[in-house]
Amino acid sequence: MLMTKERRTAIRTVRGWAIAVLQEVGAIRECEYHGWMRDRADPHARERAFEIARQDRPSGLSPEAATGAVTEVLDSIGDTCPECPPEV
Repeated sequence: MLMTKERRTAIRTVRGWAIAVLQEVGAIRECEYHGWMRDRADPHARERAFEIARQDRPSGLSPEAATGAVTEVLDSIGDTCPECPPEV
């Protein structure tokens, strides 16, 4: 059976690409009420994101720069939405 790999859409910035990769693997998700990105703290999803960054990065980007972009995005995203009330 012939299998084809679905091509990702074109992303204009390296940060945008990193966010798309993290969403694709389930490492981050969007707050359903406010739209803020939230870190899911899933180590397996993070590892898949770093693997994609090393293996399937945008052309012209080194593996180190790609993994650095993923790390920067993860470091900038919290695990809670800043607009949602704190859970008691």
